[in-house]
Amino acid sequence: MSKPSRRIVLTGFMGAGKTSVAESLAYHFDCRMVDLDALIAGREGRSITAIIDRDGEARFREMETRALLDTLEFKDAHIIALGGGTWTLEHNRTLIGEHDCMTVWLDAPFDLCWQRITYEDNLRPLARAKSKTEQLYDLRQVDYALAELRIEITNEKTIEEVTAGIIESLPGVMGDE
Repeated sequence: MSKPSRRIVLTGFMGAGKTSVAESLAYHFDCRMVDLDALIAGREGRSITAIIDRDGEARFREMETRALLDTLEFKDAHIIALGGGTWTLEHNRTLIGEHDCMTVWLDAPFDLCWQRITYEDNLRPLARAKSKTEQLYDLRQVDYALAELRIEITNEKTIEEVTAGIIESLPGVMGDE
């Protein structure tokens, strides 16, 4: 299958499945994907948790915006998995819009996200206490809803089903690149 004519940007809360779905979409379209958090961690030579703990969230958000801009301007990646907070910043949404990307919100219920967050060995710096994490989840919903496409995530849906749902929901996005 040909690459998407518009790049696809995945947003959603921690544990929604952005990285896994991005990998699946990239495999399906035989194109490159970028996981923004992995890119930042690779550039910095340390985990996102270490960056936030040492430098603070504000400095991390600056790094995140820089990595996003570099990824958008390089145009090599057709699928981009954002960090959970990337899309919540208006200037990041503007950058994504200026680069004509299709935005997809992976809308997973909080309990599913929390289950995935606590199951992983990888500590998430903004998810250390359930009540505070749920407040952050609730706060971010308004921003996530600004994405062009909303895909409901459930524990029963496989990554392949989510991928197929995205592809089926993107009429006119496919091109002959």
